[in-house]
Amino acid sequence: MHLPVVVGVDGSEPSLRAVDRAADEATLRAVPLRIVHAYRWDRYEGTALAREIGLPSASVTPDDILVAAGRRARRHHPDLAVTLEAVAEEPEYVLLREARHASAVIVGTRGRGEVADLLLGSVSLSVATAATCPVIVIRGDDGNRAAEGRHGRVVVGVSDAPTAAVRFACEEARRRGAALDAIRAWRCPTRETADHPLFTGTPERLHEERAAEELEAALADAPADVRLRRHTVEGPARRVLLTASREADLLVVGRHRPGQYGHRLGRIAHTLLHHSACPVAVVPDTP
Repeated sequence: MHLPVVVGVDGSEPSLRAVDRAADEATLRAVPLRIVHAYRWDRYEGTALAREIGLPSASVTPDDILVAAGRRARRHHPDLAVTLEAVAEEPEYVLLREARHASAVIVGTRGRGEVADLLLGSVSLSVATAATCPVIVIRGDDGNRAAEGRHGRVVVGVSDAPTAAVRFACEEARRRGAALDAIRAWRCPTRETADHPLFTGTPERLHEERAAEELEAALADAPADVRLRRHTVEGPARRVLLTASREADLLVVGRHRPGQYGHRLGRIAHTLLHHSACPVAVVPDTP
């Protein structure tokens, strides 16, 4: 069964840019595209519609938004199978439900508001935090066309253990014919000094070697046909990955399974979703 790529639209320019990316992603996966509009989005996203809709906000209907989104999707992919649906529910509930039967969900940074491109909106953040499939949040200002990547580079942040994020990043790099840069950030606590009795070498070298071993373990099952580049970088992971995002077409991070307090988005992923220079894929860990 070919699960569709799902994209949420509200008529804002960021959401229509998300449609561009979603159409590319669906084409790369050879799956249908499903465009969903939640009626109540504008209740807390404001009234700034994309120019492409060409109508005053007061007269726009859900069908108007969907027609504009469908037209946008077929602009570069005229043969793409596209379905449209408007649902009278809260947007995060709609998209989380859609995620159960999707290969990926694509969302914009924010909907119809005055600070549309500055920070991540509440709907996009909720979906990235709890969706059961990968969520790609559109960031950056280069058009975010997956089929026209400027850098030929996918970046994945590698944690202590192998995760679904690494597998997803390998697949994305292979689909795009891009190189995959796997990055493991490491830090040496300042309290550790060269004369510490537990260290026979410099603490920095030992921490870097440990990071390199963890990186190798995480990449043990990477496909041989992926152009894989390994990096161990000293510094806070958030800073290291934000820097890498400036020359990447996609940044991939993992999300841990729900704990006793339910779904949670780690600090690193939270920071990247708000400040990355390129689109960010949040991939939930799987058993």
